[in-house]
Amino acid sequence: MHFTSEHRLDDGVLEREFTLGEIPGTLWTPVSPAPAPLILMAHNNGLPKSQDRLVARGRHTAAYGYAVATIDAAGCGERPRSAADERARADLRRAMQAGEPVDEIFESLVGPLVENAVPEWRTTLDALLALPEIGGPVGYSGWMALGIRLAVVEPRIAAAGFFAGGFVPRAQREEARQVAVPLLMLLQWDDEGNPRQRALDLFDAFGTKEKTLHANLGGHTGTPWFEGEDASRFFARHLK
Repeated sequence: MHFTSEHRLDDGVLEREFTLGEIPGTLWTPVSPAPAPLILMAHNNGLPKSQDRLVARGRHTAAYGYAVATIDAAGCGERPRSAADERARADLRRAMQAGEPVDEIFESLVGPLVENAVPEWRTTLDALLALPEIGGPVGYSGWMALGIRLAVVEPRIAAAGFFAGGFVPRAQREEARQVAVPLLMLLQWDDEGNPRQRALDLFDAFGTKEKTLHANLGGHTGTPWFEGEDASRFFARHLK
């Protein structure tokens, strides 16, 4: 892991950019005399780690005493994208604008994104836990399809926070039954891009015995500010 820049924020959080082979990432660490628990934070469906809402969440969460890391995994953010991925993205935008079925297009795009991203997130986790300022346990927050797969295959993840859930590949909808860690799922009731009933069905399918659903009125980007406070309390119960 090679750090390429660092910046001390006003609240004392240290923000550093890093590379790990071909993987670019951002790490936020709090002012702490002891190693901090770690939260892996991912944005939905390949959006960049520099996306404003993700950066705000990372900084906010680190200020509560967590090390927070995000990466642009294969096919995500500024990483190279295949011609097939670009065609699928264009087809998905066209179908959604026209009100046409999108399930098969979605599968062809997001399924491979998840498959390719998981190994790079696990490689990043190995490197992060080798840093002296970071300890366990590990949480996950963000993109649901990726989080489901990580929660199933990565035993170091102790708790997970998921967003939305209306469109999740079939493979991860099946894997949801194997998720055993405590989870908090956020649902925007009027989310224009995530069918509500699908999200509710997915929440019901999760196999964990400790799961909480928070639903709020509003569209996809209208999550109330206080959900950040509730997420911090959720992770405090399981990571501190």
